[in-house]
Amino acid sequence: MTLPALFLGLFDDASVFPPGDLPLGEAVPAHHGHRSAWYAPAVGPFLVGAGRAGELSALRPEFPVALVLAPGTAEYRPVAGLDVTGVEVAAAELPAGLPSGLVAALELPPGELLFKQLDQLAGTRHRAKFRTGGLAAEAFPTEPELAAFLAGCAERGIPYKLTAGLHHAVRHTDPTTGFEHHGFLNVLLAAADPDRAADYLAERSGGRLADAARQLTDRQIATARRSFTAFGTCSIAEPLADLAELGLLTREKS
Repeated sequence: MTLPALFLGLFDDASVFPPGDLPLGEAVPAHHGHRSAWYAPAVGPFLVGAGRAGELSALRPEFPVALVLAPGTAEYRPVAGLDVTGVEVAAAELPAGLPSGLVAALELPPGELLFKQLDQLAGTRHRAKFRTGGLAAEAFPTEPELAAFLAGCAERGIPYKLTAGLHHAVRHTDPTTGFEHHGFLNVLLAAADPDRAADYLAERSGGRLADAARQLTDRQIATARRSFTAFGTCSIAEPLADLAELGLLTREKS
C-alpha cells in the first residue's frame, strides 16, 4: 500500500493517553513496529506526558518523542535519552527554558479569548493546538467552534494540530456514547479550502469526502498540511483502516 502526500506524518501516536491507556511497556514496541511498517511515513512522534518521560527513557526508545507538559508547568526540563522533537503545552504561555530550536504546540480553548491568544501566537515558530474530543460530550467543540479556530489560524498563518476524538476519517455520531465526532478527513478538506470549511466539517458522507480529497491539487494539499500538521490518536490502525475503506490508499503493483 502507498500513502498519498495528504496523510504523511499526520498521525501522532497518543496510545498511552485515554481512552487507549496502553502501558509504556507495550506502547514502545508497538511504536517501533509502526516505524518499520509500510505506513511509517504517516506516523508522527510518540506522545508522552512529561511526568513519565523518565520511565520512557529507561525503555531506550529509538524514535522521535513529543513531551506533553502538565498545566502550569513553569520551566521546561530536558530529558536524557529521549529524542524530543516537540512539546505540547496546555496553556497560552510557553514555559521558561525552552530550547530555541524546539517547536511547541500551545493548547487554546474555544471562547472569547481564542482570537487574542492566536494574535499572540502569530509570527512565532510555534503551533496552536485545539482539543476536538475527550471523555465527555462537552470536550467536543461544535462545528462553528472548530470552524472559527481553523479560520483564525488560516487568517494569521498559524499551523495547528488537533487532539482527541479524531481518529476516524468522517464526521459521525458515536453509537455508544452519542458524542458527535469530527472527522480528520473533514478537517483536511476544510484546511485545504477555508472558504468552504463549514460545509466540509458538516459533511457525513465518506464517499463525497473521498471524492473531494482525490480532486485536491498539489497546491491545495500543501496548503492543507501547512495548516493542519497532525493530530493525536490513541490508535494508528483505525485511521488507516478508514482511509483504506474509502479507497484513499493504493496498493503497489508487484
